[in-house]
Amino acid sequence: MPLSEDEQRILDEIERGLKESDPRLAKEVGETTIYRHALGSLKWAMAGVLLGAVAMISTLTIHWALAFAGFVLMLVSAMGLEKNLRVMGKASFSQVSSAFKTGRTASEAEAVDED
Repeated sequence: MPLSEDEQRILDEIERGLKESDPRLAKEVGETTIYRHALGSLKWAMAGVLLGAVAMISTLTIHWALAFAGFVLMLVSAMGLEKNLRVMGKASFSQVSSAFKTGRTASEAEAVDED
């Protein structure tokens, strides 16, 4: 449901007041999204999958238990990757990927999409 004109005016006044009183906080709030944590976790999970695969392949000739530990790391990281992809959902994942493709932050991409 869209905001009424009065609600939009009040929101604009609050934003202006925030920018005037604390510009650094206003910048941080504008750049932060609810998906920032999930995106950071995705990066770590992808690193874990790659590290587990390398560990599994490189230690296979040394001892099977080390290779199994690499497999377990890869499996746990893949489960974390899947969980965070579900948290982000299809809409937010496409928003983040389009921001990476264009080189803009997610909030800048949203502003362009709204125009």
